Amino acid sequence: MSDFDLVDALDCSPEIRHPPSGTEQDVEREVKLSEDLNLMVTCNTITMKSVANLVLAVNKLSKSLSLCGRDLSDGELCGAIMDCVVEETIFQEGWSNSSGTRKSVFQRCRSVHKFTVSDEYQKDFILKTGEMKLQAITLQGGNGDRKVNFEMCHYRPPSSSSICSLTVLLSVSENLHISCSMENGKVSLKLEQYSHESLTEINQEDGLDRFLFIKNIPPGGSLVSFESVKFRGWFISTSSSSVDYSVEMCQAATASRVTCFNVFQKCN
Repeated sequence: MSDFDLVDALDCSPEIRHPPSGTEQDVEREVKLSEDLNLMVTCNTITMKSVANLVLAVNKLSKSLSLCGRDLSDGELCGAIMDCVVEETIFQEGWSNSSGTRKSVFQRCRSVHKFTVSDEYQKDFILKTGEMKLQAITLQGGNGDRKVNFEMCHYRPPSSSSICSLTVLLSVSENLHISCSMENGKVSLKLEQYSHESLTEINQEDGLDRFLFIKNIPPGGSLVSFESVKFRGWFISTSSSSVDYSVEMCQAATASRVTCFNVFQKCN
C-alpha cells in the first residue's frame, strides 16, 4: 500500500504514470482533466488519506463542472474548486445563560461565505426590479451583474437539536435576509429586514429560527438544498418552467418545483 501513486487513480498517459526515476527531490506532474483545467501533482511523501481526499475532490469537481452546463467565470471556477477542497465541520454545543441552565439557541460562527445560486436549468437568482422579492431567470450574456451575491453565515445548533447538517443564515445584504412564515397553511418565503447584529444568537422560542435554513448536500453529490429550520420539510425552490420566475417554499418532491441548486462560492 505504501507504493501507491496518485496518478494511478487518474486518467493520464503512461509517461506521466511512470516517469524516469531520479533523485528524491519533489517532482511535478501535470494531469489533463479537461480542455481548460489541469491538475498539477507534486510527488513527495504522502499518506493514503491525502491521496483519497485529493482523488475524491477531483472527481467531485469534475461532476460539478459537468452539471453546470455553461462556461464559468474565473471567480465562479475558483469558488467551485474551493467548495470541493474545503471541508465543512458541524459543531453541536450546549449554550448556558448566567444561571447555568441550558437554553436552546443557535450560535453564529465566524465562518462567512459569499456565493451565487443557479438551478439545474441555469436560472440565476436575482432581485425583482423595484421590489424586495427574489426571482429565478435565465440571464443572457452581459447581465451577470444582476445575480444576487448572497452572504451565508454558519450557526451552531443547540445540543438538544435533531439537526445534523450545516445550519445557515442567507443574506442579500447586511440587514436583509431570507425568512419563512406560515400563511393560510402554506409556508411562504420573503426577504425581511432585521439587524445583523441582533442575530448573533437565534433563540427558537423567539421565533427567529425563521431566518435559518439547513444546508443539505447528498453524499458524493455537488448540488445543495436549503430546508427551513422552523418549518421542517419545506425547501427553497424554483420552477422547472422557463416562464415561471418564482422563488418559493415547497415541500419535498413537489411537481414542477426544483429544490437542488448549484452554489458558486465567490473568491475574495
